[in-house]
Amino acid sequence: MSAPKQLFSANLAKDAVYKTGLRSFMEYRDLGIDKATHGQFRAHVVRIKKDGPGAHDLHTTGLHKHECDFQMFYVLKGWMKFVYENEGERTFQAGDCVLQPAGIVHNELDCSDDVEILEIYSPAVHATRKVEQMPEAAAATH
Repeated sequence: MSAPKQLFSANLAKDAVYKTGLRSFMEYRDLGIDKATHGQFRAHVVRIKKDGPGAHDLHTTGLHKHECDFQMFYVLKGWMKFVYENEGERTFQAGDCVLQPAGIVHNELDCSDDVEILEIYSPAVHATRKVEQMPEAAAATH
């Protein structure tokens, strides 16, 4: 069965609207990819709120994982620090691109107040699950 034909979509900077989303201290600019791909993908720009509810919360997400098929982000501005299952702590700067494998347990530990990222994932709607503790590193096999 073939997927529905994708629609043309243009999301212009001059019309940008940021809204509250998954994290209280962040705001999200939806880029219209969800509608254009009939829910196959979502793309948005994420940044730290400058004011309003959640703006001054600690910039950490807690351990979690996303039940999706694909998730990547590109740091447009600033920096973000994460800890990943089997990867340890990593800090990403403007210009860095990260593929987070499906279901990887992670936690955003901190970020700059000016951070902005472009995030793309599939499907557009998926579950995010809280995780109680970081899984043990897989035993090395020889």
